[in-house]
Amino acid sequence: MRILGLDPGNAITGYGMIEEVKGGYTLVEYGALRTPAGLDAAQRLLLLYDALQKLLDKLNPEQVAVEQLFFNKNVTTAVPVGQARGVLLLGCAQRGLAIAEYTPLQVKQALTGFGRADKGQIQYMVCRLLSLGEPPKNDDAADALAIAITHAHYYRSRDRIAAARQQAAAGRKS
Repeated sequence: MRILGLDPGNAITGYGMIEEVKGGYTLVEYGALRTPAGLDAAQRLLLLYDALQKLLDKLNPEQVAVEQLFFNKNVTTAVPVGQARGVLLLGCAQRGLAIAEYTPLQVKQALTGFGRADKGQIQYMVCRLLSLGEPPKNDDAADALAIAITHAHYYRSRDRIAAARQQAAAGRKS
């Protein structure tokens, strides 16, 4: 399965595509979608939408994972980031892609088992799980890869639970 992780931002949106392979994950691509400063909000959102559409055409993901917003201090950045996030969700939904959303806490727990992990610990695990020599230079892209890996972990767990429930139900009918 090909999973695209997105870390929404007004100026920089990180993206990272992974593919599940037997026994782990492989890196497909990562990077950042950037919108130039100085443009009004509507123009930036339009540029982000267009860049996302080109990215989806190029990478052809099967599923998308997006970070949920979490702001405990700077509420003024929450609005533009929320708008960018809305554009990403819309662009993916228009294509009928399955979209999952994860909080920063869920990402930290999925990658490190510890909800208070710092960026260095997350980047270390991204490198380990994707066999990278060094973390991506762009923090937003590294976060997007972490979000994609989180989705792969959760998705696999949901599949296992569903299979176990089906087996249990079949056993009761016998």
